Amino acid sequence: MNATVRRSDIGGEINAPPSKSYTHRAIAIASLGTGSSEILSPLISDDTEATLSAAESLGAVIECSAERLTIEGVTGKPAIPDDVINARNSGTTLRFFTAISSLCEEGATVITGDESLRNRPNGPLLDSLNDLGADAFSTKGDGTAPLVIRGILKGGETEIDGTISSQFVSALLIACPVAERDSIIVANNLISVPYTEITLEILSEAGVDMEVEREGNNFSFHVTGDNTYLLGSYTVPGDFSSASYLMAAAALTGSRLKLRNLFPSAQGDSRIVAIMRDMGVDVSWNRADGIVEVRGAELHGITIDMSDNPDLVPTVAVLAAAADGSTEITGVAHLRYKETDRLAILAAELHKFGVRVEERSDGLLIEGGELESAKVRSHGDHRLAMALTLAALCTPGETVIEDVECASVSYPSFFDDIRRLGADVVLTHHI
Repeated sequence: MNATVRRSDIGGEINAPPSKSYTHRAIAIASLGTGSSEILSPLISDDTEATLSAAESLGAVIECSAERLTIEGVTGKPAIPDDVINARNSGTTLRFFTAISSLCEEGATVITGDESLRNRPNGPLLDSLNDLGADAFSTKGDGTAPLVIRGILKGGETEIDGTISSQFVSALLIACPVAERDSIIVANNLISVPYTEITLEILSEAGVDMEVEREGNNFSFHVTGDNTYLLGSYTVPGDFSSASYLMAAAALTGSRLKLRNLFPSAQGDSRIVAIMRDMGVDVSWNRADGIVEVRGAELHGITIDMSDNPDLVPTVAVLAAAADGSTEITGVAHLRYKETDRLAILAAELHKFGVRVEERSDGLLIEGGELESAKVRSHGDHRLAMALTLAALCTPGETVIEDVECASVSYPSFFDDIRRLGADVVLTHHI
């Protein structure tokens, strides 16, 4: 599917979509729990549907609607699946259920995904699972899926490199509390720390707290084993990373927008409010009411370390492309291990808009200015599909973005929402 976008203003009021990160974790933890849990306002998207399917494959019983999920957990004892688990394009599903599968007492679990996912690294997670008593390996011998996991995860001690993905650590934190023994997980140079904090927040909601020691970005997690989870009734908060696209659209078009359902949480991507303010946008956040208001203004460049907020980089890169002066984004070498090499693809696609971009090993240097109409590609990356749509809103003439259906991975209603707010976007199926 292609999107044809013309310069337009957006404005009005809208609810932010539910958080993908919270939905993934709530499903995974509830599926390991005892009794029945209810997850309210979940995000139902391609990625979270992969997590729901994986949970059912391991024995959880799930009733699903747009408003709620009811999950009967497996009380810490997942069953060997009848078939291969397909994580589709979801790295979170792959990593979380690789660890959860190590709790199966008999047999082996095989987990894989689409072509993109089968190229993403998992070696540090596999090594830690083996340290903790399981038998986990890549069929190709290089840490990439398909992965084979045999139990059983017993607990113990492991040290893991956190420079590639915080999902490895979250996966261990979800599985280890129901292992038979205590565990110590030492995570060095952990990136995207707020995502680990989200995991800890939901574990606490399910009745499991752990001792955490931190020195810089090096962590030690002391996990008590033989726990049971009971999530009960849990409401998923609004998603700041998805909301950032709507906020940026208003900023780029000089429009006014009010977003609801954005309450304080462990989400590091709430930093988008401060980032946009630093770039000159008139933005306010009423935390008590969960309302963010944006009024577009002249943008200017900034220098920013985004190591804890990699999912915001496509949004900030587009804001930088339209800003006065230069913007330097650093600390995000791990973006090369996402659905695409996001640094390389962002640089290449923004260049098509006439933007001067210097790709660096851990970030981008972007010289802002007037954007030109262009024909660009998402490369099957949901965040790039949405970010490129933002850039197209402030170009003259007509811009075509190819392969935008991937936005459904994290924000299925993105194009409906942005058109409802006034964006001139036409979707067409390409042959």
